[in-house]
Amino acid sequence: MTNDGSLAGRPRLSPWRFVVAFGVVSLLVDVVYEGARSIAGPFLGSLGASAVMIGAVTGAGEAAGLVLRIVSGPAADRSRRYWAWAIAGYLVTVLAVPALALPVGLFGAGALLITERVGKAVRSPAKDALLASAGSSTGRGKAFAVHEALDQAGAFLGPLLIAGALVATGGYRLGFALLALPGAAATVVLIWLARRVPEPAVYEGPGPAPAASAAGLPAAFWRYALFTALSMAGYATWGLIGYHLSVRGLVSAATVPLIYALAMATDAVAALLSGHLYDRYGFRVLALLPVLAGVGTVLAFSNTTAPAVAGALIWGMAMGVQESTLRAGVADLVPAARRAGAYGVFSASFGTAWFVGASLLGYLYDRTTAGLIVVCVAAQVLALVALGYARQATR
Repeated sequence: MTNDGSLAGRPRLSPWRFVVAFGVVSLLVDVVYEGARSIAGPFLGSLGASAVMIGAVTGAGEAAGLVLRIVSGPAADRSRRYWAWAIAGYLVTVLAVPALALPVGLFGAGALLITERVGKAVRSPAKDALLASAGSSTGRGKAFAVHEALDQAGAFLGPLLIAGALVATGGYRLGFALLALPGAAATVVLIWLARRVPEPAVYEGPGPAPAASAAGLPAAFWRYALFTALSMAGYATWGLIGYHLSVRGLVSAATVPLIYALAMATDAVAALLSGHLYDRYGFRVLALLPVLAGVGTVLAFSNTTAPAVAGALIWGMAMGVQESTLRAGVADLVPAARRAGAYGVFSASFGTAWFVGASLLGYLYDRTTAGLIVVCVAAQVLALVALGYARQATR
């Protein structure tokens, strides 16, 4: 046995077992942060936040979780300490969310919600690079899809836990406090996995020397990033959708996390389907993203319950494509030694677009729903055009 925990240079878990074990970690952590995310809008509203502030806080959180990856991604590539970055990021999340149970007030709650997203920024480029290595022998579309499906199982369970706590107590604190338990379990599994497979790059065999930075990424990557940014600019955050469902009286506050749980179930199904199709048909499958994002966002802001709920479920399907198949595409466009840096740049580009778009949609929500719909549809049409432009480079 070598000192890296492998036999004859090979890891002690098969690639699929590694993907599934990492998926279990994400499942448990998703119970934590998706439980909080599912009720973030009504929770902030109960503390006195307006729609504009909810859109800004949730948009800033998503932006922080994405834009800061432009720092963590290249840093992970330079240090090659992918596990250290992944573990540190997970720890930030599993500590920040249960702290919402404390009497921190509106600004404290907003800060903790954003901090939780910072944890995602710290871990995600390294985590995606680790998964991409295992996916080299399983099919990256399928590997990211299976990981996302397990991830979304947690996103389904977390809102149910929060909804149960809301029904039992009529308040938010118990639910947030209970989320400390799956966070602790995730930390144990993550450390076990890191010790079991300390160098997932072994799955790919000998590779190129580490890159010093993400500079010099191929033109196809930048076109791909433009397509994604345009689509996310017209994609509302769940915080604003949940606020709409609650403040317009379409559903009760306790029902909002249940709808979110169902949206995460459609997320998992869409991830599995789009991942399989991606491995078979390539980048053209990604036309699903702007179509689903546009239809889902427009319907979600209906003033009638049934269309609004249907829109929320379609919104979840778009999230499934965004969080799984898009990541597989990055791995296929960029050399292995630059993947973490590329994931950081990629996430930063569409995170910035999502923050600007989410803030604009929050502003328009208080003034004109028609304007919100126009902005959303225009962004998705432009995204489809950009996808055609990106596909020319991928050929």
